[in-house]
Amino acid sequence: MDLSSRLLEQFLVVAEERHFGRAAERLSMRQPPLSQAIQRLERRVGVQLFDRGPRGVSLTPAGEAFATDAARLLAAETAALDRARRVGKGLEGDLRLGYVSLLSLRYLPRLLGAAAQQLPGLRVRLHQDSSAGVADMVLTGSLDLGFVRDLSAVPAELVTSVFARERVMAALPTGHPLAGAEALDLAELRDEQFVLPTESALPALRGQIHRVCEAAGFTPAVRASADDLTGLLSYVASGLCVSLLTEALLDLPVPGITYVPLCGAPGRLESTVTAVHRPDPDPAVRRVLDLATELYGGG
Repeated sequence: MDLSSRLLEQFLVVAEERHFGRAAERLSMRQPPLSQAIQRLERRVGVQLFDRGPRGVSLTPAGEAFATDAARLLAAETAALDRARRVGKGLEGDLRLGYVSLLSLRYLPRLLGAAAQQLPGLRVRLHQDSSAGVADMVLTGSLDLGFVRDLSAVPAELVTSVFARERVMAALPTGHPLAGAEALDLAELRDEQFVLPTESALPALRGQIHRVCEAAGFTPAVRASADDLTGLLSYVASGLCVSLLTEALLDLPVPGITYVPLCGAPGRLESTVTAVHRPDPDPAVRRVLDLATELYGGG
């Protein structure tokens, strides 16, 4: 006979009530079947668990020890079932989240705070990489969810959804004659020297900048390229170059750089933040995606 949770519960109720009649009433059953169940339990355990008397029952020393362990077993079973259900609903467990560097400034703090409040049992483990690196780790299963900017790096096997859009602004040296403008037309930068991201770093943004500049009537004069954000910012802050960068950098003020909105830019000059995941994501991924959309409005 297995020690089912129902049998352990019956034993513990009898142990608490010290009376088969009252225990049977609590358990919504008749007394004879309860007495028979306890007798079967004692045969299974191999020792007497109760001393029976005319006024009720009392636990033997073996029964006292068994009651302690039975209560622990039932509590552990309840906790295991509850945790499995919570994990199955995306309320608990581990979520491995990959992101590109700049997203940690504007999006991750609020998202992590909201997840901690609404999904307190969910542990989010963070990993920073390039868009291509994040997408590859999601594809291979090393990450559950990724936030990227460059969709050209995302394999077709992954599911994508845009959850935020940002303006691209002119990044100018603070001493530049146009740095004090409330807004400027892209054509006003036709004679400037540009620093752009390399093809390997942000090919989508680099290609977009070339296209909108050409639509504005000029080809950007590329003085320098950089394969990371710090390189782009360093060139602009040095006074040597201008660039077109996402408005998220307003959250990261750098001495020597002023950001000016663009007006009349041909086409839609913007940067998107995209979530990537494998098809049929687990519930935790869906819940975090819902939070991100709730916080930032989606595409």
